[in-house]
Amino acid sequence: MTEKIVKRFIAGAVCPRCAEMDKLMMYKRDGKDFRECVNCDFADEMRFANTRQELQTRVSASEETKREQTQVLTLEPSSFNKK
Repeated sequence: MTEKIVKRFIAGAVCPRCAEMDKLMMYKRDGKDFRECVNCDFADEMRFANTRQELQTRVSASEETKREQTQVLTLEPSSFNKK
């Protein structure tokens, strides 16, 4: 079975070879991202370096971190309120 390749234009992108704007298309093939120019037939594989680590926030914290940071207080009934 052949995979259908959907090509999409990249708005505002400039071709590295011919320097024409709005001529680049991108598509996925075999799990990889590619781009090609419709003006000069330039084509290459796009590689994205994911070197940034997500900032730790209370929303993105792991369950273990949330448990470590949760403070549990046990209040004993006081004899002050007894009659």
